[in-house]
Amino acid sequence: MPVTVRRLYCTFPKDMIREPLLYNLGKNFTVVPNIRQASITDEMGFVYLELEGDDVEIDRAVRYLVERRVKVEEVKGDQPPGSFAQR
Repeated sequence: MPVTVRRLYCTFPKDMIREPLLYNLGKNFTVVPNIRQASITDEMGFVYLELEGDDVEIDRAVRYLVERRVKVEEVKGDQPPGSFAQR
C-alpha cells in the first residue's frame, strides 16, 4: 500500500493533556506520529502533527483521537492554520 503523510492540527482538552494519546497512536496503529510543533499549558494543548502510514490506519488513528474529544483539523500545505498564540 502507498504511504501517505497527513498533517493535522490537534487541540487537546484540559482533561486529556496528560494522557499518552500520541504514544498510543504509534503503539496501537500502524502509523508514525511526528510532532512538528506543540504548545502545552495547564489549560489546553495544541499539537501540529504529521501522521505517516496508509490511509486506513491514519483514518483509524484520527478516529481514536476524535473519540477522546481531541479536535482534529487537517492542514493543507506546510503550516498549521493560524499560530499557537492566536488560539
